[in-house]
Amino acid sequence: MGVFTYESENISVIAPARLFKSLILDADNLVPKVVPHAIKGTEIISGNGGPGTIKKVHFHENSPIKYVVHQIDSVDTENLSYGYTVIEGDALGDVVEKITYQNKIVAGPEGGSIVKNTSTYYTKGDHEIKEEQIKAGKERSAGLFKAVEAYLVANPDAYN
Repeated sequence: MGVFTYESENISVIAPARLFKSLILDADNLVPKVVPHAIKGTEIISGNGGPGTIKKVHFHENSPIKYVVHQIDSVDTENLSYGYTVIEGDALGDVVEKITYQNKIVAGPEGGSIVKNTSTYYTKGDHEIKEEQIKAGKERSAGLFKAVEAYLVANPDAYN
């Protein structure tokens, strides 16, 4: 098994606690609302929303990815961090066994936030992850992030 780790950061004008509430804690409701062309919805397969919860995310029919199943690994509302593992779905393909994500939101400049993400891909056998696959995933993630941020800017009373 190969293990490949990638880090990224997104800077936002939104305060950390508000961004965490919307982007992490209420993502199942907010994300399909702000990007209905990408994500149709999320269903909880088991659990109560905390660690151990299994969720299935359904993507839009036009998406190359139809669904992913992930397990919540950690939710730390005090330190604004969240971890989950993609354990099933089209995003894994024939090469990837699982992908873990660790997200942490910290205070940024002038009242905004910095969202720090670490993605770790666990491949089957000796397969390697191609740079274009990582780039495509980062672009989708950045697009989702910007859509949520735009919603929060346009709706200043939401998630306060």
